[in-house]
Amino acid sequence: MAKIYTSRKDEDTIDLVLRNGFRARGPKWTVLRVALALSLKQTEEEPSDSFDNLDGDKEGRGEYFIDRVTGRDQKETDSFVDAFRALLSVYHHQDLFGIDNDDLYGRLLQRHIRRGLREIHTSWRESHDFHEFLLQEFFAAQSGHEVAPEHERGTKQLVQALEEFGLTAEVLDSRDGPRVTRHTLHLADAEDFSRLERKLEDLEFTLGIKGTGIFMTRAGEPKTIWLDIPRPMQQWNPVGADLLGGWEVPKTGLPILLGVDIAGAPVVRDLVEAPHLLVAGTTGSGKSVCLHALLLSLLAHQPQNKLQVLLIDPKRVELAAYQGVPQLLAPIITDGVEAARWLKNLVREMESREKLLASSGAREWHALGDSAPPRLVVVVEELADLLAQAPEVEESLVRLAQKSRAAGMHLVLATQRPDAATFSGLLRSNVPSRIALTVQKAADSRIILDESGAEKLLGKGDMLVKWLGEKSVRVHGPNIQPEDVTRLVRSVRKEN
Repeated sequence: MAKIYTSRKDEDTIDLVLRNGFRARGPKWTVLRVALALSLKQTEEEPSDSFDNLDGDKEGRGEYFIDRVTGRDQKETDSFVDAFRALLSVYHHQDLFGIDNDDLYGRLLQRHIRRGLREIHTSWRESHDFHEFLLQEFFAAQSGHEVAPEHERGTKQLVQALEEFGLTAEVLDSRDGPRVTRHTLHLADAEDFSRLERKLEDLEFTLGIKGTGIFMTRAGEPKTIWLDIPRPMQQWNPVGADLLGGWEVPKTGLPILLGVDIAGAPVVRDLVEAPHLLVAGTTGSGKSVCLHALLLSLLAHQPQNKLQVLLIDPKRVELAAYQGVPQLLAPIITDGVEAARWLKNLVREMESREKLLASSGAREWHALGDSAPPRLVVVVEELADLLAQAPEVEESLVRLAQKSRAAGMHLVLATQRPDAATFSGLLRSNVPSRIALTVQKAADSRIILDESGAEKLLGKGDMLVKWLGEKSVRVHGPNIQPEDVTRLVRSVRKEN
């Protein structure tokens, strides 16, 4: 193998590093060498053979002569040929020297370089300093070298930045959460609150985190605030899917686990109190993963005689894993006409339940006790697609949103297009609980939450949760992979 090949996505990453990381249009092989080093640092497992395949369009792919990458065709002092072969030989526990091993050596070199490029793509944010990213990746965890906690380094930088703005504040406490560091500040003057609020974007720029959100809230004590400052992605503490198996489940209502707060404590809400919920965020924000957390919370702890779920998935793929779960009211609905028919049936079911309440002299569903039919939750995975296929479903959704709470019925509506056309005025006024993941602009955030802020979230499950009667709180959702969904759904089927 005389060449190393990269995909179009790899090439985009290389260009981004040269443009915004190194801030110079140098040779691309310099980025390939950095990527190789990042991959070799991962000792848990070898790069898979999936990196032999190049996805997507052929246009935009890259190819590099191995001799160029290893320095053989440059002046002798820059040649790293033997060093590269030695490193890969030690890593893979086999001799990669000699002409007979050239092909294997080339394949392994490509796998490591492409894995390293993927690591850069997923772990480095364009708004963060690339050299700091490399410093943390290569040196922060070296044994024998103590590295100060992030908040200790950040506190000094924060105080200096505030002084530049003419603000005096004492940092009372700093604590690292899964993704952000919360600084508790005591301001010298109460008027400094509004002054600092106006300077938040300047503060982001000064701290080198432009484009990500610094959230400021009153801490309850006079002149005391919380300043939540995001950390670089490589310094995040992951919120794993194991969280779903380790939370304390309330025995009443329909409790759901949304993730953890900025301090790492589980965030649990009751869908009954919602009583209807909108989940919205742009593509890649973590909306579907948020839905999985919600559904798995319900299905794992609510038996079939207490809960029935109707899943509507116009995209046909996101909720397919739940097919056959005992709590399903019907097979997963993927067709707009079929969805419209089912929603009309649910309106009639709601009216029937209202008559049951009236005959029992009860005002709320829980008052019926054990004699009550199962609570019913309708989940629409992509509201915009459903409305495009069957506009008539909006009338049924509005009627359900207006009256179904007392009948033990709840809506969960999700969309990646949070605009006025998708989330109309009647739906907005009757779906009071909202979850906003990352959106493109402040106007989208206001449609979801009636306030800005979601445009500054970090992505990957970072969200603002606004439950009925509560202020918005920031939550980091668990990282639920497809295999986690399959495993947990299999467990639900066995237990029911």
